[in-house]
Amino acid sequence: MSTGHTLELQLDDPAATAALAARLAESQPHGGAVVHLHGDLGAGKSTLARAWLRHLGVQGTVRSPTYTLVERYPLPGGREALHLDLYRIGDPGELEFLGLDEAAGALWLVEWPQRGAGALPAPDLAVHLAIAGAGRAIRIDACSPTGRAWLDRLDDAALVTVS
Repeated sequence: MSTGHTLELQLDDPAATAALAARLAESQPHGGAVVHLHGDLGAGKSTLARAWLRHLGVQGTVRSPTYTLVERYPLPGGREALHLDLYRIGDPGELEFLGLDEAAGALWLVEWPQRGAGALPAPDLAVHLAIAGAGRAIRIDACSPTGRAWLDRLDDAALVTVS
């Protein structure tokens, strides 16, 4: 689902991915946000999520939730970020056992969200990553009014094309 607001850009290297993650972290809504990360294996979903969490102040190891399905990270101010990787689930009903109902995350970063369809909060942003040469092509779709306002805050015309 998209509100018709989209950002498209090319990231040439991991430093550009980290810079995008920093811009997204700095501009994210204060009341909480849900981001669905789409892309094939190796497209850069975990790299973007790791850089994002680091920019939010997560210290120590930022683990991939490939086998745990969810990793929770405390954030400054007493909130938490949730990083989910749903690649290994067979049915959205499996999410019931992760204790996400009571989670009040300041940020949800969800890899492979299509595997949890109907059991996840609706996204504010849908981030689509694809390998493009040595870098990554990224399309970010706003999926809610919160997501549209968020994308409006990402206004660096030198890096981003708004359509």
